[in-house]
Amino acid sequence: MAISTSDFKNGISLDLDDGLFQISEFQHVKPGKGGAFVRTTLRNVRTGAVIERTFRAGEKMERAFIDKREMQYLYADGNDFVFMDNETYEQLQVTRHQLGAASDYLVEGNGAVLQMYGTEIVGTELPASVILTVAQTEPGLQGDRVSGARKAATMETGVVVQVPLFIETGERLKVDTRNGEYIERANG
Repeated sequence: MAISTSDFKNGISLDLDDGLFQISEFQHVKPGKGGAFVRTTLRNVRTGAVIERTFRAGEKMERAFIDKREMQYLYADGNDFVFMDNETYEQLQVTRHQLGAASDYLVEGNGAVLQMYGTEIVGTELPASVILTVAQTEPGLQGDRVSGARKAATMETGVVVQVPLFIETGERLKVDTRNGEYIERANG
């Protein structure tokens, strides 16, 4: 569906010649002389790169509809991840490359929102934090209680998180999915 610059809103996706972009910001500008134009800040949906682009007022371009589908992660199949659509119960096999960094925080049974453009996965939304089990970390030494000191811990998904010295192998931790940082011990 073609839309005009007068239809721009933050969050709308556009299918341009050089990629799939989402409008982050836009501003209609009417200079003293010459034609009006629209100055935009666009984020590439596939790569995350941010660019600035100017369009003539009234210019038309193709709008891209990105479908957000709630899925449940079922299991790993080799290097692929198998998800089930929560509405249709269809299973979808997704590669690690398609998920990007989100694959570091997937635990069987957890949910994720896959952003689909046609049949292509262009993004993954995870909860703000997930609970992961520590698979391996160095033991803390008695008396080693320096405030704020950290050590590396490998989680069950393979991601390495910097944790306080008192954390032991087998503990369940809450980890921020946006930056990969330790938040706290998980209760239960």
